Amino acid sequence: MGRRARFTGTEVEDAAIAVVDEHGLAGLTMRAVASRLGTGPMTLYNYVDDRGALDALVVDGVLRDITVPRSPSPDWRTDVHHIAEEVWCAVRLHPNVIPLVLARRSHSATFLDIAEALLAALARAGLRGEELLAAFRSVTTLATAFALTELASPLSSRDGDADATIDRFRSLPTERYPRLIEIAGAARSSTPETEFRRGLAALLDGLQPR
Repeated sequence: MGRRARFTGTEVEDAAIAVVDEHGLAGLTMRAVASRLGTGPMTLYNYVDDRGALDALVVDGVLRDITVPRSPSPDWRTDVHHIAEEVWCAVRLHPNVIPLVLARRSHSATFLDIAEALLAALARAGLRGEELLAAFRSVTTLATAFALTELASPLSSRDGDADATIDRFRSLPTERYPRLIEIAGAARSSTPETEFRRGLAALLDGLQPR
């Protein structure tokens, strides 16, 4: 009889994610995750073989609670919106993990099921081959990179200096920077959710075959 696992897979994922949240990807090591779990580094090799597998574990942990439609809805865009927003909401909770998600550092069922569901929804728009590939990459990049841009933006609502930054933009010369001033004003009332949904809608408008 094999030895009973000391930790669940979820516990290991959570520990790895916590390390990345606190110390960034540079801090993600076997030793750091093992320390978080209160064990030695060698114990961790019962769960992952190497650093690449540890990266994949983190991606799986971030994406594990994403739900995909159980059956296709009448409108393919509804399903794409649902999946893309689920991905966006998941990754923006853990911005340090976003580079791993963008690099597709997982081949597990967790990741592949989400990818297949998104591809199936896009295919219902009539996209095939290279068009389907381009659409898939565009939607997944928007969902992940938008979160990174949002959180890093000087106009981000999470930035304590956002109001001061907006004021600086609005004080620029009107004749030279009218549009920068315009979006700085809009940033006071805009929300990340609204911006993401509008951006995704615009992207899907462009992807739909004519």
